[in-house]
Amino acid sequence: MCGIVGYCGSREATPIILDGLRKLEYRGYDSAGIAVISDGETHLKRSEGKLANLEKLINEEPINGRTGIGHTRWATHGRPSEINAHPHKAGSVTVVHNGIIENYLQLRDELKQAGHRFKSETDTEAIAHLVEEMLRSEPDFEKAVRLAIARLKGAYALCILNELSPETLIAAKSGSPMVAGIGEDEFFVASDIPAILAYTREMVFMEDGEMLVTNGHSIHFCTIDGKTLEKKSRHIDWTPLMAEKGGYRHFMLKEINEQPRAVRDTIAGRLLETEGDVYLEDITFNDRQLAAIKRIVIVACGTSWHAALMGKFYIEEHCRIPVEVDIASEFRYRNPVVNENVLVIVISQSGETADTLAALREAKSRGAMNMAICNVVDSSIAREAGGVIYTHAGPEIGVASTKAFVTQITALYLFAIRLGRAACTISSITGQQMITALKKVPPLLEDALKLDEAVERIARKYMNARDFLYLGRGKSFPIALEGALKLKEISYIHAEGYPAGEMKHGPIALIDENVPVVMLIPRSSAYEKSVSNMEEVIARGGRVIAVCSLNDEEPGRRAEDVIAVPALNEDLDPILLSVPLQLLAYHVSVFKGTDVDQPRNLAKSVTVE
Repeated sequence: MCGIVGYCGSREATPIILDGLRKLEYRGYDSAGIAVISDGETHLKRSEGKLANLEKLINEEPINGRTGIGHTRWATHGRPSEINAHPHKAGSVTVVHNGIIENYLQLRDELKQAGHRFKSETDTEAIAHLVEEMLRSEPDFEKAVRLAIARLKGAYALCILNELSPETLIAAKSGSPMVAGIGEDEFFVASDIPAILAYTREMVFMEDGEMLVTNGHSIHFCTIDGKTLEKKSRHIDWTPLMAEKGGYRHFMLKEINEQPRAVRDTIAGRLLETEGDVYLEDITFNDRQLAAIKRIVIVACGTSWHAALMGKFYIEEHCRIPVEVDIASEFRYRNPVVNENVLVIVISQSGETADTLAALREAKSRGAMNMAICNVVDSSIAREAGGVIYTHAGPEIGVASTKAFVTQITALYLFAIRLGRAACTISSITGQQMITALKKVPPLLEDALKLDEAVERIARKYMNARDFLYLGRGKSFPIALEGALKLKEISYIHAEGYPAGEMKHGPIALIDENVPVVMLIPRSSAYEKSVSNMEEVIARGGRVIAVCSLNDEEPGRRAEDVIAVPALNEDLDPILLSVPLQLLAYHVSVFKGTDVDQPRNLAKSVTVE
């Protein structure tokens, strides 16, 4: 997620804003910028790359003023560049923005017809022009902002300046975080607490649909439609490191809890509900090209490979196209059979994974259609692929991937809908049903996160086990693999994931009272078979941790421990099943005292073979 800092008060704004942006560097970013108003004029500096580049520009040509905003950008619309960096200015209006504006293309078209000229590729610039347009008929800055916000669809945290009201700072929020800091004759705004913790510990947490207006002497909170709000500040006694983690003990736990937001952002602006279709803005293949695909090969490493296995289920079931899933480090060394009738999909969180990038280049050299699923805009893989679906998970600091995994699955599900509609294997009605189900995932993820205390108790019980088995059938099998990987990565306990039907072909020999067996038993077409597998484990003295659907009493009658997860449908339940497995690995690791966020021998992005 991007970082926002705003200041309005009696001190020079620039050093405060830069310091705040520095405190937000942990979030990840590709460019930075600052805007400060002085003598009725906006002074704006932006640069690609690290904050040091921006600081160098300001040192060479200082900017002064007591009202200002700053931003570190994690690209979602438009490649990382100075022109796409925030703040964005239109006329007298300057804006910084976190989130995704779903209807920005429509707004851009309308504003262009009204005579506005755009300079960047971003959705944010449309907001600046929209406020500027509203000021033409409504000179009151606050009212003009309200009129503009009423036109926005999507998620946003906004800070807005206006040269015609040089001492005023306006902020608004819907779906993206925003906190206000209360000082003495000075006020702060930020996307996260660490940015302003050094200046005040009195914070007001804004809710969706709220707005603040300050002139540096007073602050006014209201709803977007103008209703005054009485907001109380909260005293924050976090340490700076705690603040970076949002109060969570580890980045991994913070990122597990960000998954509902990450999925919302990944589907935002992409669902064409009435058509039963999806809009993938960076996929350039037309319907004819998609319908001509004869075979698909999905290539990835580690956690992304597990997501790829989910993609195989989705595409084969809904699109009736054969899919192979290959490990990137093996792909180019086995003379792969790909050509112009084959689509190769590569998946990488960072977009820099060396083996995956090499696999992409191999596929391109053989003439294959190609595309990527990636979390980092303008990364090497994203630049070289023929098309890309960006996951909007935001930066992932913990080495063990969590929110990137569920958003990769979400992106594959979106692509399956798009491909199925193009190939006429998914009707508009079925597409509508799939989209309706997908929209339910974020709130159900929030419900799944409420299992944290129950999972923590189970983790304490089994923390000293030397081995774990994870078993699942059908779409639960990739989740079993991922659950085992998470436990291995951060707790250093040996764990293996298997298809439950393969248990009798070897793994059953390992089962005794010392080996906990995590059984994934959602209400699916393989439910009865999965229950039978559980009985086989119990009959051999195995200790079963059953992860099942909410309100399913059968597993609880026999399993030693039960984790009941909200259920949706067979396609999307695996996303929900992922949460307790992530939490189990996390809590076992904490109890064992290992380094959760930076486990030994592992790196976040593997950029060498």
